[in-house]
Amino acid sequence: MLDSADQIGQERTTNDGPIIPRATDFAQWYQDIIAAAELVDQAPVRGCYILRPNGYFIWESIQRDLDARFKQHGVQNAYFPLLIPMSFIMKEAEHVEGFAPELAVVTHGGGEALEEPLVVRPTSETVIWSTFRKWIRSHRDLPLLLNQWCNVMRWEKRPRAFLRTAEFLWQEGHTAHATAEEARQYALENHVIYYDFLEECLGIGPIAGEKPPHERFPGAVATFTLEPMMQDGRALQTGTSHDLGDTFGRAFDVTYQGEDGQSHPVFATSWGMSTRTIGGVLMVHGDDRGAVFPPTVAPVQVAIVPVPGRDDASTRAVETAAADLKQTLTKAGLRVTVDSRPGLRPGAKFFHWERHGTPLRLEIGPRDVEAGQVMAARRDTGEKMAVPLSGIATAVQSTLDAIQMNLRLQAHARREARTYTVDNRAEIEETVLKGYAFTRWCESRECAADMQAQSRGTIRCFPFEKHGNEFRPIPNDPGPCGWCGNHATRRVLVGRSY
Repeated sequence: MLDSADQIGQERTTNDGPIIPRATDFAQWYQDIIAAAELVDQAPVRGCYILRPNGYFIWESIQRDLDARFKQHGVQNAYFPLLIPMSFIMKEAEHVEGFAPELAVVTHGGGEALEEPLVVRPTSETVIWSTFRKWIRSHRDLPLLLNQWCNVMRWEKRPRAFLRTAEFLWQEGHTAHATAEEARQYALENHVIYYDFLEECLGIGPIAGEKPPHERFPGAVATFTLEPMMQDGRALQTGTSHDLGDTFGRAFDVTYQGEDGQSHPVFATSWGMSTRTIGGVLMVHGDDRGAVFPPTVAPVQVAIVPVPGRDDASTRAVETAAADLKQTLTKAGLRVTVDSRPGLRPGAKFFHWERHGTPLRLEIGPRDVEAGQVMAARRDTGEKMAVPLSGIATAVQSTLDAIQMNLRLQAHARREARTYTVDNRAEIEETVLKGYAFTRWCESRECAADMQAQSRGTIRCFPFEKHGNEFRPIPNDPGPCGWCGNHATRRVLVGRSY
């Protein structure tokens, strides 16, 4: 029998019926809220999904925010081809081995067999570093900081909407540096950008850390990860930064002439975040009534629902007040809609915007018009309150800010409540069924494999502590490995994952 994580992926694309509770079937709940919020549709190719306008808007919001953060750090956008010669992929042995099971290969074009097979981009390190060989000559060309927004193809055997799809959208950053130290520092600095974005924009409460060697990106000398906890206690890797050392510089013979006139190796980083983050937002913030979106990324931040009067005059007054309210809020920079769909009772409209995750609903009827107010309903808490129309833009923005902060605090509180410091096998097995185990590990790959086989818990990362704008490893804590009992020097985060 498949567990809840394995079942995700058999999605419906529309859902007007009940949403199954999270506690009953988390996998079905996830499918239900995706369908209810109208985020994706099935594509003709297995594992591919059509992003509907609501889903794509969220990605656009993520893209705008992240892109601005990157550019503040000197990153420029570029675009590289979708098709990559197979010979490029083969140049870095560990890289090709890591991606081989997921490659989609083009063998024919224009009705003829190709001289060399082409790989549909799974990631772009190889094609970018073949280009860097032409662009980098001198120390004056470094550092080179590039990013591209694109799609990639990884042939997933068990697709799940947003979480694991054959084709997905992402950004992938690629940088070149003069020294190994500069590359490592840049990878860590970019990881802080990711962390701040997930905290401030999405509010999903990530834990930052470094992956163990057996979990690194193929070809990397270090991989840094972010691991927010979903409401079922599982981890969702949601953004990684890689210190690639001189792996790809050597593979593609990229060097630069230093100030000393000598030839030197070039060091690299790469880093990526994808539409997978949308799945994280859903599983961190959603509830049994539907999706819950932070105001920063919600397709509609405020839904105005006019409540008709008993006669035409009072109804027209309500409609006029709703239109004026929309104009006021739109001028304040908010994303607002008036739900004036005919033939639907107000209750049906309330139900619609709840399921779509809209942060704030404003109800206005004849009595509200007379009183110079609206009734505001918060999606995160369900709280309803009367808000005067005078100063409404300031009040609404303040409420949206409070919703954003509350979602963030809730995510942190859930994660902290389900993260346990444990010291033996039985405790690890029990803990990973409900959250994260913070335990010592001997750093043996065989031990990690046995832990995964027996408990399905995996080593998520060696956690970091954030100090200002930098991450530092947590202090060592020598003692016996929580799983095998051998000597260990530090603790790791263990959990089940998507």
